[in-house]
Amino acid sequence: MVDAIDREIIHALQLDGRASFRAIGQIIGASPQTVTRRYAHLRTTASLRVLGRTQPYALGDEEWFLRVRCTPDATDRVARALARHEETVWIHVTSGGTEIVCTTRNPEGREPLLLRNLPKTPRVTSMTAHCLLHSYYGGPQSLVDKVRPLDPEQIAALTVPSRPPRPTHLTGTDRAILRVLYEDARASNQELAVAAGCSQSTAQRRVSELRHSGVLYFDVDYDPAVLERSRVAMLWAAVAPAHLEEAGRALAQHDAVSFAASTTGPTNLYAAITCTDNRALHGYLTGPVAALPGLTQVESAPVTRTLKRAGLATGA
Repeated sequence: MVDAIDREIIHALQLDGRASFRAIGQIIGASPQTVTRRYAHLRTTASLRVLGRTQPYALGDEEWFLRVRCTPDATDRVARALARHEETVWIHVTSGGTEIVCTTRNPEGREPLLLRNLPKTPRVTSMTAHCLLHSYYGGPQSLVDKVRPLDPEQIAALTVPSRPPRPTHLTGTDRAILRVLYEDARASNQELAVAAGCSQSTAQRRVSELRHSGVLYFDVDYDPAVLERSRVAMLWAAVAPAHLEEAGRALAQHDAVSFAASTTGPTNLYAAITCTDNRALHGYLTGPVAALPGLTQVESAPVTRTLKRAGLATGA
């Protein structure tokens, strides 16, 4: 069970993943001990993790969505193999176990190895690939930002100003620091310094500079049930090109949308959806989605299992 204080802590960490428990407590009106205890409880009960993430564009990377269909007896084996692959970031099993959807990240212009190797995999019957072109919602923005447990004044106190990301060259020190933050954004400056072979002040300065430049942001991964939303689904839509920008911006405003982007492929708009239950999903599809401008086709698929989230295996 979670309450308002738990949700405030999650929102605070989404805004500033490295904020101290004392600072968070001062902003939400709780003691540092309470914040520390609640954080530890959320890590156990809601699989809460605070992770460092980087903007693909700034580092010359691109993301792909792959939809893979297998024979029913091979879905689990193929999904687990994909979860172990270094290119994959997210792995979902959808549509009652008949399809695998995964996200990969690769240097721009380099074909993902999975595009070359998956079609040759025994029992893989079909595959489609969608290159992410533009994000309308996601990255530093999260579903908890739409629920807004914190008020505008609290949000302002935790927001770290940053510039729009632009192409950036990372040093060896930067890469070593980021490898640690990818696993745990709350790693201490001492841990970062040891990993990068630099001083703690250098590690702290590089984290600050990467954040202000828009390259580095923090994301909080947790069980969606924390926000009382148990039904997770994926949405693929085809929209007339003249209406794509308008539809993408509208989709980003929907309360149910945690991620939205334009893509290549048979459909040109993708969204990740979270709802309370199947009835709520039905209402969303027949209401806000049906009203999107220029919509010509829509397909949805409920997520039945997640084997990898934000680059880390879930153990599912």
